[in-house]
This record gives sequence, C-alpha cells and structure tokens, in this order.
Amino acid sequence: MAASDDPLLALDNQLCFALYAAYRAVAGRYRSHLAALGLTYPQYLVMLVLWEHAREGRVTRVSDLGERLRLDSGTLTPLLKRLTAQGLIRKQRAADDERVVQVFLTDAGAALKARARQVPARLLCDLPVSPEQVARLRQQLRSLLAAMDQAVPNG
Repeated sequence: MAASDDPLLALDNQLCFALYAAYRAVAGRYRSHLAALGLTYPQYLVMLVLWEHAREGRVTRVSDLGERLRLDSGTLTPLLKRLTAQGLIRKQRAADDERVVQVFLTDAGAALKARARQVPARLLCDLPVSPEQVARLRQQLRSLLAAMDQAVPNG
C-alpha cells in the first residue's frame, strides 16, 4: 500500500502537522505586532514570564525560564543574550549560589510591558474566531499538553 493510500500517513490526518501549521500561522500573526516592540515571538514569551514574575515579586532564574517555556539552555541562552543587548534584561549570579543565574528586567524592559499589553487584544481582533472559541482551544491544548507530559514516552 502506498503512503498516499494509507490514511494513517496522510499529512492532513497528523495531529503534529495541525499543531505545527497552527503555531506557524499564529506566530506569523504576532510577528507584525511584536516587530513594533522590537521583539521576536520567543523573546516575547521570555518577557511575558519576566513580567509575570515581577508582578508577583518573584526572582527569575534562567532555569525557571527554561522550565516555564519548555526551552533548553541551547535555545534560551541566545534569546537572553539578545534581550540583554537590547537593554531589556540583565543577568547576574545569585549571591548565595554562584551556579544560579538570575534574570531581571531593566527599566526599559519593565516599561515595554505597557506597550505589549495591546498585543493580545490586537491579535484577537485579527482572528475570525470569538474569544470564547480561543479560550476553549487554549484549554484543550493545555489538556493535551498535560496528557503528553503524563504519557509514557515511546522508544
């Protein structure tokens, strides 16, 4: 049986492709809004975590960012380097443990939050779906992610 005759191998039947294509489409919508802030989509995600932690009065470690964003250090390190070069964050080693690197917002990074507040609303205005549909989809994706985290890995 040829792959094209096998529904299990049809591209449009792949969950991974639907997620990948949706991610690319959504990230593409963010791109123009984030360009005005001088951020890429991954940089925006880092800033979201830092703004969240600052609001809660929490110190953010590089390891916290990696865990929260599900990024390895090889991906996260260049992101943080670029945000540092842009003057939005600063890094420093923890006084009580030199192995721990902490990340702090600079004044410019904290100030950027006010401008970034418009991004989610603008994105929703651009999409032909209701806020309720977006909320349901987000919850379904979180449920899928939780199930994937609990599943025994194949291999």
